[in-house]
Parts: sequence; C-alpha cells; structure tokens
Amino acid sequence: MMRPGQVLVLNTTAKRETGYQAQLRNINVGRETANVIRTCLGPRAMLKMILNAMGSILITNDGNSILREIDVTHPAARTIIQLSRSQDEEVGDGTTSVIVLAGEVLSVSQELLEKKLHPTIICGSYQRGLQAALHVCNLISRKIDTDNKEEMFSLLRTTLGTKFASEWMDMMCKLAYEAVRKVTVRRKDRTDAPAEIDLKRYAKVEKIPGGSESQSEVLDGVMMNKDPTHPKMRRKIENPRIILLDCPLEYKKGESQTNAVITNENDWEAMLRAEEEEVKQMCDKIIALKPDIVITEKGLSDLASHYFLQANITSIRRIRKTDNNRIARATGATIVHRPEELKEADIGTECGLFEVRKIGDDYFSYFVQCKDPKACSIILRGASKDVLNEIERNLQDAMCVARNIMVNPRLLPGGGATEMAIAAYLAKTAAEEEGVAQWPRQSLSTAFEIIPKTLIENCGANIIRTITELRAKHHEMWTKVSGKEPLKEDQPLWGINGNTGEIVDIRKTEIWEPFSVKTQTFKSAIDSACMLLRIDDIVSGVKKKAGDGEQHEPTEAELEEMAE
Repeated sequence: MMRPGQVLVLNTTAKRETGYQAQLRNINVGRETANVIRTCLGPRAMLKMILNAMGSILITNDGNSILREIDVTHPAARTIIQLSRSQDEEVGDGTTSVIVLAGEVLSVSQELLEKKLHPTIICGSYQRGLQAALHVCNLISRKIDTDNKEEMFSLLRTTLGTKFASEWMDMMCKLAYEAVRKVTVRRKDRTDAPAEIDLKRYAKVEKIPGGSESQSEVLDGVMMNKDPTHPKMRRKIENPRIILLDCPLEYKKGESQTNAVITNENDWEAMLRAEEEEVKQMCDKIIALKPDIVITEKGLSDLASHYFLQANITSIRRIRKTDNNRIARATGATIVHRPEELKEADIGTECGLFEVRKIGDDYFSYFVQCKDPKACSIILRGASKDVLNEIERNLQDAMCVARNIMVNPRLLPGGGATEMAIAAYLAKTAAEEEGVAQWPRQSLSTAFEIIPKTLIENCGANIIRTITELRAKHHEMWTKVSGKEPLKEDQPLWGINGNTGEIVDIRKTEIWEPFSVKTQTFKSAIDSACMLLRIDDIVSGVKKKAGDGEQHEPTEAELEEMAE
C-alpha cells in the first residue's frame, strides 16, 4: 500500500517497446506460441512431453494442458495462453484451434502494419469480417437430434479421433453420452428453456489404476472412496434410507478461553457423562427417523458410531462437500445442518442399492440403481496413472462437446471445411469494404486457411497443391449460391480428411463439430488478436535494486525535496 505523498516510479531505464516495435513483438510472440502446439491439431497430432517444475512428466496433445505447463514471461504470451484457458472453461474444446487461429491472425497483420495501415482500421475490418464469418456459420450449419445415439456417437468420434483415447473410441463415446444424459436437467414449466448441464459439479471422474480400459463405466448413481466407520456395519443395503449432514456428530470442545476446574474424581466423571449425553441426544434424534445410512462431512465420534451400530445403521464420515452434493442430487436427500432440524422429507429414498466394494487395496462406497439420478460417477480403469490422466482429459473434452450439443443442437462441418467456406466468402465479399479496409479483409481470409493447412501438414500431404484445389472448390460453391439463404442439404461441403490429407465431402464422411465450439473459437481468436494489435506501448512497473544506474524507489527525504 502506498503512503500519502508516495510517488510510483516506473522502471524507465529498462528497454521500452513502443509503437510498431511493440506490435511487432506481440505478433512474433503470438506466432511462436501458436507454433508450439500446431502439430497437436487433427487426428495425426503429435504428443508433447513436458517436464514440469515438480519433476513429473506430462505426455499429452491437449493444447490447454500443454500451454498451462509452459513458463512464459512476456505479457502477450500470457494473454494468448489465457485465451486457451478461457476457451476450455467456456465450451471445453477447441483449445488448440483457437491458439493456432489467433497466432495466424496476428501473423497476417504484420504485412498490414508494414504498409503503415493503422491498427484501428485493421481491427475494425477484422470485426466486420467476424460478423461475416458468423453469418457463414449460420448458412452451412445443420440441426441434430440429440436423442439419436448414432448421430451423437458420430459427432463424438470426430472429437475423440484426434485424441490419445481414440483406441477405445466406441467405449469413450458411450461414456460421454451417458454421463451427459444423466446430469441433464430440463425445466418442467418451460419446455423451450435450455437444459441445465453442470458437468463440473455432478459428473465426477474416478480414476482407479489397474484392470483394463473396457471395465470403465458410468454409474447410475455415485461412488466415493470411503468405508463405514465400523467394520461390523452393514455393507450392502437395498433401497436404503439415507440421511446427509454437514455437521459433526461428536462433542464440541470448548475454545481456548474455556476453563474447567476439577477438584475431585466425581467432577471428571460428570464431564465425561455430559459429553456422552450430548452425543447420545444427537444420535437419538437421527435414530428416531429409522435411517439405514448416515453420512456427514465432518467428524463422527467412536461413541456415535457405537450407537449407530446398535441401531443397525451404517455411518460414513469426512466426505467431501462435492460428494455430499452429488449424493443428495442422486438419492433425493436434503443436506441438513443440525440433527434437531431433521424431518422425514429430508431422507433420501431414491437409491436402489448401497454397497461397499474392495478394488485393489481400497474400499469404495457405491450408491447405485438410483431412479432418476441427476448426478453420476464415471469409473475409469487403466494400466497406469499417466494413461488414466490422459484418458480423463480426452473424456472431459468429449463430455463438453456432448453438453454443447444438448444446449445448442446445431453442427458445423469439420475437417477445415467451415474455415475454408469462411475464407472463400471473405475473399468474395472483400470489395464491400471501403478503400484500404479491403486489405485486412483479404488477410483475414488468408488467416482462416491455417486450420486446413495445418491438418494437411500434419498428414504429410502436399500443402500447396491440396489447399489450392480446396480453395477452388469453395470459390466455385459461392458462385453457385446467393450467400443469403442456408445451403441445401445436397450441396457438397469440401474439407480435409485428417487421416489421409485428401479432399472429401464432409456430408458423406460425417465429420461434424459443435456450432458453439466453432463460433466461440472464431470470436475468441479474433477478439484477442485485435486486443494485442491495439497495444502500442509496453512498460515495466517492476522495481529493481538500486545500482548500476538503475532506477530506485525515492526515499522520504527525496520525496520532501521533490515536493518543495
């Protein structure tokens, strides 16, 4: 905190980047960041091995995971990396594409800056080009029936085809689809309202090393790594009555200011009896409702466990808040804060089976066969932790794609077809811009071609010949259609086969991507590039030690002298 009269002094002796130098530096940083993960795009993507600061090794081709582990110092690079995180939080997929596209938009802007074109003109043209790109997306999109498993699986295969888990494609598609369907909540009073799908809270992935990947499953309920508090408690209960608490079932000790004066043995015994009586009263209020299972987030004393055992009740303690919320949602129970407030309506009765199973050396409590679970656990089995971690990242992407389709059931062609259609449309309509604003429109058209170019490059095909042929096909398409009405279903949409590098009709190969993922990618990439192009000065506010002619923080005497 600055003192009254204190002056903030920037480190003016450090080399400042201003004007064109700052813009050029930001462009180079964006290009280099994109080049790091360009080879991670498409089904022929390469893996990256990253050694983090803790000494552990990460092997993945997920763009967000790679950039999260990279240590960078330049502020523009941090902005680009933050773009990938925002994309992952918003739609859960397209983290590599958004970085590659943003880097290319910055790269094509360098030539415009060299022509002395003002960044405001460039960014204005880019924003109008973005609106034209979203217009094209609306023209070439198609709707999908979310209840049709085959269509949904076809879409998820496109997502998982570029991932490490593609070896277990059908199983992963089934897991992602079932998990999203289980946690989907639709409003009964408004059928037109979008579905509520909270994967982060209610779809928990549990990784158990050992076994084969085919043993992975989605439970119609919740599983957690917990064991009953007493070995003689029941470990298998059908149709249990469940009580959930977030308060401790033990005697609450006094704080540090509490003093107890004990003068004889009877006083000590009276204190112990008071503690036991307090615990017994809490347990009696719970036992009166005749539950089968009692679960609390806090502690549960041995005495309370003894009373529950005598009443034939199974108790579990110290579970996570998130697990408690999932159990409440799956079983219909209400989390209660005090045993005195318990009533019959708070008891969960929608669980069909409670069972404790031993897997390896650990015990797991299963709450399954729930009638209408709005929460679920996804069990992943695999050979090692590294494999399980990568499968989990791939599964999260697939679930996010399924969620996006449930919320907005529209698709766009994959394989670079959408980007090439936008590029051809921008090139065709560049004359609509006035004067020199046509140049940024043409450059943006070139930038959109980076996605199909990267797919071709990762396949090892001839980039120039293939992209020229693809460009000609899309130019021919826009000469036949008006550009104002949606494309007909028999109109071919040309893209790249990510495995062979050949030009194919996306409608026949069924390579589709979610509408929300694509549009979010375009918005994020262009908005981020425009923000970086508007930066014309980079200064440092970091203080350095005095010496060698470097700036130092002024003393109080110097401040008084400056004030005079």
